[in-house]
Amino acid sequence: MNHFQYDFPYASKRLPLFARNVVATSHPAAATAGLRMLLKGGNAVDAAIAAAAAMTVYEPVSNGLGSDAFCILWDGHRLHGLNASGRAPQAWTLDYFRRKYGDGAKAPPKRGWDAVTVPGAVGAWVALSERFGKLPFADLMEPAIEAAERGYAVPPVVAHKWAAAVDELRDLPGFADAFLPHGRAPRVGEWWQFPAAARTLRLIGQTRGEAFYRGEVAQATERFAREHGGAITAADFAAYQPEWVEPIGKSYRGYTLHEIPPNGQGIAALIALGILGQFDLSALPVDSADAQHLQIEAMKLAFADVYRYVSDPSSMEVTPAQMLDDAYLARRARLIDPRRAQDFQAGNPATGGTIYLTAADERGMMVSFIQSNFAGFGSGCVVPGYGLSLQNRGHGFSLDPKHPNVVAPGKRPFHTIIPAFLTRDGQPMMSFGVMGAHMQPQGHVQTLVRMLDFHQNPQAACDAPRWRYNGGLELNVEASMDPAVVQALAERGHRLALIQDPYQDFGAGQFIWRLGDPGREGYVAASDPRRDGQAVGF
Repeated sequence: MNHFQYDFPYASKRLPLFARNVVATSHPAAATAGLRMLLKGGNAVDAAIAAAAAMTVYEPVSNGLGSDAFCILWDGHRLHGLNASGRAPQAWTLDYFRRKYGDGAKAPPKRGWDAVTVPGAVGAWVALSERFGKLPFADLMEPAIEAAERGYAVPPVVAHKWAAAVDELRDLPGFADAFLPHGRAPRVGEWWQFPAAARTLRLIGQTRGEAFYRGEVAQATERFAREHGGAITAADFAAYQPEWVEPIGKSYRGYTLHEIPPNGQGIAALIALGILGQFDLSALPVDSADAQHLQIEAMKLAFADVYRYVSDPSSMEVTPAQMLDDAYLARRARLIDPRRAQDFQAGNPATGGTIYLTAADERGMMVSFIQSNFAGFGSGCVVPGYGLSLQNRGHGFSLDPKHPNVVAPGKRPFHTIIPAFLTRDGQPMMSFGVMGAHMQPQGHVQTLVRMLDFHQNPQAACDAPRWRYNGGLELNVEASMDPAVVQALAERGHRLALIQDPYQDFGAGQFIWRLGDPGREGYVAASDPRRDGQAVGF
């Protein structure tokens, strides 16, 4: 079903791509890495893995070999979900953090070794390849290895964020040696090489990840962590396995949005859409203050519940089904005042620095994949000789013993990265995602409303100005938003700040929408102009 309007009402650097085989990422060279696998006879999973591996080299601010990952894919017959978020080291008890940081600490630190959980992205690549891939796993690492060894010219958005991270991370273990050639961040157009990462990528390819989790990379990580006061061990690495999960979903305007279940925040997008389903958005002008206000208030209600209840499923007080119950969401929707902004509290459902990429092939396989180091460059810790830049997902734990997300050995923290997938009548329609911390479910909602309620094509929905809810009554809006709309939102009580830098503030999406019937697949793809990325295909 192709119900889109192909006009382009917003300023953009690009038009949508129409092709039978597509890869869309936030860096053109990484998209080309995936395309190479499709041209080699591989499928969309092979393309996604190759692109993901290449992204650890091309966009090191946002992700690396020490990232976590999630995936939703359509294998041609049904959906599958993969949770490759890392678990806490066995030494991480509440007492461990209290001894080191005092009773007043609310969360583990943002940077350093006490922010590092076991990285899951490499495990995701291996699991996806073993279950669905066609090409030899080592072949999928080739483009990333070539890029790391040969080097590349650093593009503008990456260079900007690289430089912005230097002051905070310069003195963290291994960071300067890995990421500050000449003692500073690379400038736009400067050549950058990462031979240490090439070494690790080659080991990963040759051993199908065994060297990473149960070999020399894990052992080197333990040694380096011990030298700098970290607790993670090779045994923590060896115990790690990603988990296949059943995606959760919510119907909206005849479609179903699917997300990975908790410990991720994807359920926030489902809650917000369940609330927005109570309103006739299509009767309002697409960019009006009325339409934006309803979406903002629905997102606030969703986050109120998500931040209160979502954690590792083993410690959640309520179930996703309770949080998505239709009657409960209808009650929550009635709390919205169309004329006034509110600061909502959590309800009681029990009574009722990231990269995203997507790939699709002519045989109907579609892959929605996301991996991240969390904050820019993650923990800031980089294992010497291996280019292993480790995430800081441990910062997502709570140190409040009464909170469901309290830290514990082997537990997974609350996670922000979320891939998404859209179906209609049980058939695949779109693999998509919008990277950028807690902007991600907000981006899912805003772009889907534009496509499903207002029939904007994926590129137009991607180009449109966005808002970001921060907490309380606080919002950021893009400087490109109509000043009259901004003023009208302010008059309703929203506290607004205009932001010029969109890199992380308003997310960046990649979209592949299926055209045609099974067996005659074609796609229209979009790539967000807020990054250096591109959709490519043939």
